[in-house]
Amino acid sequence: MTINKSCLVLIVVAGMERFVFKGLACNLVTYLTDVMKMSNSSAATTVSVWSGFTSMLPLVVAPLVDSYWDHYSTILASSFVYFLGLLALVSSTLNKQNPSPSSLYSSLYLISLGQGGYNPSLQAFGANQIEPQDELPTTENDHSPNNKSRFFQWWYFGICSGSLLGVSIMPNVQDLVGWGLGFAVSAMVMVMSISLFLCSGRLYSRKQDKRVHIDVSFFEKIIRAVKRLKSSEKPNLVEIELEENTLCLQEDNNGGEARCSQDQSSGNNNHLLKITKVVIRLLPIWTSLLMFAVIFQQPTTFFIKQGMTMKRNIGKSYNIPPATLQSAITISIVLLMPFYDTIFIPITRFILRNEKGITTNQRIGIGMFLSVIAMVFAAIVETKRRESLSESGFGRLSIFYLLPQYILLGISDIFTVVGMQEFFYSEVPAEMKTMGIALYTSVFGVGSFLSALMVILVERFTDEKNGSWLSDDMRKARLDKYYWMLTCTSCLSFVGFLVLCKLYKPSVQVQ
Repeated sequence: MTINKSCLVLIVVAGMERFVFKGLACNLVTYLTDVMKMSNSSAATTVSVWSGFTSMLPLVVAPLVDSYWDHYSTILASSFVYFLGLLALVSSTLNKQNPSPSSLYSSLYLISLGQGGYNPSLQAFGANQIEPQDELPTTENDHSPNNKSRFFQWWYFGICSGSLLGVSIMPNVQDLVGWGLGFAVSAMVMVMSISLFLCSGRLYSRKQDKRVHIDVSFFEKIIRAVKRLKSSEKPNLVEIELEENTLCLQEDNNGGEARCSQDQSSGNNNHLLKITKVVIRLLPIWTSLLMFAVIFQQPTTFFIKQGMTMKRNIGKSYNIPPATLQSAITISIVLLMPFYDTIFIPITRFILRNEKGITTNQRIGIGMFLSVIAMVFAAIVETKRRESLSESGFGRLSIFYLLPQYILLGISDIFTVVGMQEFFYSEVPAEMKTMGIALYTSVFGVGSFLSALMVILVERFTDEKNGSWLSDDMRKARLDKYYWMLTCTSCLSFVGFLVLCKLYKPSVQVQ
C-alpha cells in the first residue's frame, strides 16, 4: 500500500493527538493521589471510569456522523471542544489553590466529549483517503486484503509513535517541572495538530455522503399518513435515487415539491434496524474482548503504584517516573510492527500454507494469549516486589523488573488492537464505517468500566481486616492476588473467544 500525502498528514495529526492524550492519561493516577489526595483505589477507579466514558462516547456520536454529519466538520468541531477541555484543565491547575474536584472533572469530561467525535471520525476519514470503503476486501476467501490490513497497521504505528513521545516526555515535565506547565504543553500540541489538519485541507478526498435524513416534521407526517389511509388515495410519487437509498418527492397543489414522509421515515427506520442487526451480530465477539480491555487499564493504574515503591534511581539525582515505563509498550510496537509484514506473515504463510498468513481473528487471539502471559509476569514480579520491601516501604527490586510485562502488552497490542480495528471496520456495511471504529473503541470503554467495577468489588470483599488486596500501604497490598485473578478471568475470556470464532461466519455485507 502506498501512503498518499493526505493519509500521511492524517497519521501525523493522529500521532500528535495521541501525544496529548497519552501525556495526560499515563500519569493521571499520580496527579490524583499526589495533588488531589485520593486513595490508590479511588484514583484507579476515577481513571478507569474516565477512560471508559471517553471510549464509549464514539458509540453515541458515530451513528450521527454516519447519518447526518460529515467527517471533516465533526473533526473540526470536536477538536475545538477537546482544546477547550485542555484549556480548562490548565486554568484549574495553575490556580494558586488546589483545584476543586468539580473543576477537574468538568475539564476531563470536556476532553472526553471532544474525543468522542474526534477519534472515530479521524480514523474513518483516513480510511477514505486510501480507497472507497465498499471496495475493501472483507471475505474470508479473499487473498488480497493487504490495503486494509496495512492501512490499520501503519495508522496504529503512527498513533503509537505519538504515544511513545507522550509517555516518555510528559511524565518528566509533570513530575520535575510542574503539572501546570505539563498540561499547557499538551494544549499547545493540540493547537498545532488542529492547525496542521486545517492547512492540509486541499489534500483531502471527501467521499462521505449522507444516506439518512433528519425527520424534522415527525408528527405532521403521521397526520398526513392517517389522512391518506382514510382517503385511500395514492400520492403521486417521484423517486430520486441517492446511492443506496431513495428519497421521494411529492408534488403539491402549487406545483412545488414536498418530501414524501413514508419513504424517508422508512429510511430512518431501516438505518436504525441495520445498526441494531450489526451490533447484535458482533456482540458475542465484542463481549469476549472485554477482559483484554481490563488488562489494558493496568499500565495506567496499578503498574504505576508498583513502580512507586521500587528502586528507580539512575545515578544519584534522577528518579525514573514510573509512568515513563509505559513507553516500553509503545517502543515494542514501533520497533516490532514493521517486522509483522516482512517476517511474521511470510513465516506463517510457509507454515500454515495460507496465502494471507493468519486471519484477523487468529491475529486477535494471539494478542489475547500474550496479554494473559503478561499478567502472569506481573503477578510473579509483584510477589518478588513484596518480598524485597524494607521497613520504610521501599524495595530493593529495580523498577526495570516491570519491563517484561510492559513489553508483552506492547507485542499483544500489535496483534489484538490492530486486529480489532480491522475486524470491526470490515464487518459493518460501507455506510457505517464510523460505527465500526466506535464499536472497537467501545470495547475499551466498557472494559474500563468493568475494571473500575472489579476494583470496587475487590475492595469490598478484601477489606482491611482480612488484608485488602488494593491497600494504600504497598507493604500490605496484595496486587499479586489481583493479577492472578485477572489472569484466570482472561483465560476464560480467551477460551470463549476461540469458541465464538469457530461459530462466527464473516460476510461481505450485513443485511
